Amino acid sequence: MRLVTVFIAVAELAAAAASSGAQAQQPPARSNRVIAYEPAFFAPYAPRTALDVVSRVPGFTLETGNADVRGFAGAAGNVVINGSRPSSKAEGLQTVLSRIPASSVVRVEVGPGDLYGSDYSAKSQVLNLILSATGGTEANLTLGAKRLYSGYINTDASGSVQWKRGPSTINLSAGTGRDRQIEEGHDYIDALPSGSRLETRRKVNTYFTKDPYLSGSWAIERAQDRAFRLNVRWQPSTFDLEQRNRVTPALGAPHDDSLYQRYRTPVFEIGGDVTRPLAGGAIKLVALATRRKRDNFDAYVARNDVLANTPSVVGGFEQLQKASLAETLAKVSWTRSNLAGFSVELGGEAALNKLDNSTRFAIVDENGLRVPIPLPISDAQVEEKRGELTLNVGRYLAPALRIDGGVAYEFSRLQVMGDAEARRSLQFLKPTLSLDWRPKGGWHARVSARRTVAQLNFYDFISVAELSTDRVNAGNANLLPQRTWEFRGTLEKTVLGEGLVKFDAGYDRVSKLQDLILTAEGFSAPGNLGTGTRSFIAFEVDAPLGKLGLKGVRVRLNGQLQRTRVLDPISGQERRWSDFFPAWQWGVEVRRDAGPWSYGMTINDRDRFTFFRANEADTNFNSGVYGTAFVEWRPAKRTSITFDVDNLFDTRAQRERLFFFPNRSAAMPFVRELRVRNRHVTLGLTIKQTFGRSTSAPKS
Repeated sequence: MRLVTVFIAVAELAAAAASSGAQAQQPPARSNRVIAYEPAFFAPYAPRTALDVVSRVPGFTLETGNADVRGFAGAAGNVVINGSRPSSKAEGLQTVLSRIPASSVVRVEVGPGDLYGSDYSAKSQVLNLILSATGGTEANLTLGAKRLYSGYINTDASGSVQWKRGPSTINLSAGTGRDRQIEEGHDYIDALPSGSRLETRRKVNTYFTKDPYLSGSWAIERAQDRAFRLNVRWQPSTFDLEQRNRVTPALGAPHDDSLYQRYRTPVFEIGGDVTRPLAGGAIKLVALATRRKRDNFDAYVARNDVLANTPSVVGGFEQLQKASLAETLAKVSWTRSNLAGFSVELGGEAALNKLDNSTRFAIVDENGLRVPIPLPISDAQVEEKRGELTLNVGRYLAPALRIDGGVAYEFSRLQVMGDAEARRSLQFLKPTLSLDWRPKGGWHARVSARRTVAQLNFYDFISVAELSTDRVNAGNANLLPQRTWEFRGTLEKTVLGEGLVKFDAGYDRVSKLQDLILTAEGFSAPGNLGTGTRSFIAFEVDAPLGKLGLKGVRVRLNGQLQRTRVLDPISGQERRWSDFFPAWQWGVEVRRDAGPWSYGMTINDRDRFTFFRANEADTNFNSGVYGTAFVEWRPAKRTSITFDVDNLFDTRAQRERLFFFPNRSAAMPFVRELRVRNRHVTLGLTIKQTFGRSTSAPKS
């Protein structure tokens, strides 16, 4: 806690010295559908990029989307640019926003998703960045360094440059994507119910992720219905892990084992879109091609003594996985804002997806001989041809009340070949309906209902071994997508000028819930259970405290309670869903901006969450509250220097694994494994610099 006290004291002194120069915020403008924020609102935060701008919008939380979801519509985040969605998937929203200079943003609008097409119709909030038509050249450069607890200093760099001439904009960006992490801890293996210690493992993990990238985009935007955009991205990602493992059995001498992982996962993507006027509206064509590869190698090395005694290798395991995943898709949509009093969108999407996978798993004996171990589905090809047709309409029932509805028809043919054979055709109707009410007084309410169908992860069809956990994840060629009826309600109210209070509630009823099942071979595999339910309530408060006498201070509070239930076919009991579904979570962010100085702190916590495997309950949780803090100094208009602290309270990540025999149908576990890991406090320094100048009139 001394570090926290010193940190706050230094920040207070720096901010006090500059508080006389603090800027007043301009309140947002409101219409019957959107809240608009002008650049003056963000001026006290001195943003460098569009990402900085987005992070300061009251009550808005950035959703980056999921690039691993097949198809274009299902991977949408919640930000559009000049009213249009970025025509890329592999390049996340954070990357797209970080390469746009903040000076190019002339307005930010936050409104319901139906304003921006069927991809966003179910979202209660979507942020629209209105960019300037200014000509000129602007660039951003970010240099970062962080000191790990071991003393190692990780460096990273990224930059972008934007050229704008009339309606044409060219943007190039690149980054090193270096992220090295070191964590240390122990594993404790105990027999149950006695609690007697069977084994202790002292582990040090060194991770090194390298995600260098090079991307570019070209856009010609003459009007909302006359635009052309092209983007390309190359990212030759690598991940390397070295684990040092001192194993001390209850009976026997200690020995040093090692785990190595070498993953090579390059990604290439090219995409674009064209918009033209048609029949009183606009027609838009989007095309995208993404190619991903996996070249993954895992090795576990077992020794008969500690390394200081020059031990012999007495065995181990090796796994090699080679895979290629290709996605090619096209989408066409026609929109018209007023057709007999209705807004109308017609659309269609077609996609071809292919996965080719080969996995080799072997045990290594004391002589170095590799003996292959067959996995249930190790060599397989998966191919899917999928299409979707959509119709969405909406209209105002009153000046402050709007209704929107639509229906989508999805159809696909899926084929699995190789170690397993499966063929099936699927068809789904997906209706949606929403009611949006924005009366006077800063209130906003929205209710919605829709049916969704999950996109299958092709790697769920494939079997792989996890050497880090000593288990096998089996594939399931007969996996089906889960289908969900989602019901949502949102209530918002502006407070303290430009602040916001928001409450969300929801209920999901899922058929064929995707979870983990027990295979005939005794493994855990992705599969379908019966009907599952999820209900939640959430709140968010984003409040400036200047009117309460705390000049320049802003507080964000958020929290959520949720309950998930499904009947477990192994235990015969109701339980939570597997994966990240904590029963509660909360967070607090406090920030003060005063002239050229800013400082703040974030703390959060959550309940534990569990993966229910065939013979194991695998639970993850933290030892306490997690915190971060920062101090930022802006010595010049285009320069910022940020010092930050990660894992402020030295919080440990923990994992409890309870093992059952022969599976979880047993009443009590017989072994408990507790894993404790800590990356300790990390200190960071980031320098951001913008260059260039632009002049002209903003885009309306």
